[in-house]
Amino acid sequence: MRDIESILQQSGVIAVVGLSDKPDRPSYGVAAYMQQKGYRVIPVNPLLKQPVLGETPYPDVASAPEQVDIVDVFRRAEETPAAVGQAIAAGASAVWLQLGIVNEEAAAMARAAGLDVVMDKCIKVEHQRLESEGKLAARRGPPE
Repeated sequence: MRDIESILQQSGVIAVVGLSDKPDRPSYGVAAYMQQKGYRVIPVNPLLKQPVLGETPYPDVASAPEQVDIVDVFRRAEETPAAVGQAIAAGASAVWLQLGIVNEEAAAMARAAGLDVVMDKCIKVEHQRLESEGKLAARRGPPE
C-alpha cells in the first residue's frame, strides 16, 4: 500500500463524493484547494444539477467521464461502503475518507480490491503538510 505522499504525487484526478455547491461547506473548500493545486476535481453528488468549481457534477463515480485516481469521501461513515463500491467499480486507485470519517468495513472492502485507503484525515491538510515539508512538487495543472 502506498503512503499519503505517494498517493498525492501519483494522482491527478479526484472524485469528491458529497461535494457541496455551498462555498462555506468543508467539501467545497477542500475541493477548491485541491483544484488550485493542479488536481482535476470531479464533483459527485446526485443532488447537484449545475457546475461546481467549473466542473460538471455526476450522480456517481462511475458516471465520471475519465479515469479517477482518488475517491475523496465527504459522507457519513455508514454511507462510505457505497462510495467504496463506486470507487472499486470505477477502477480508482485510492479511497480517502475525510477527517472524522472511519469505517473499517469500507476500508477492508477497498483494500481487498487493491485500493489504497486513507481514513480520518483531510486531504487538504495532508497536502499542505507535505508541501510545506518540500515533499510535493508543484503541479502544472490538471491532467488533460
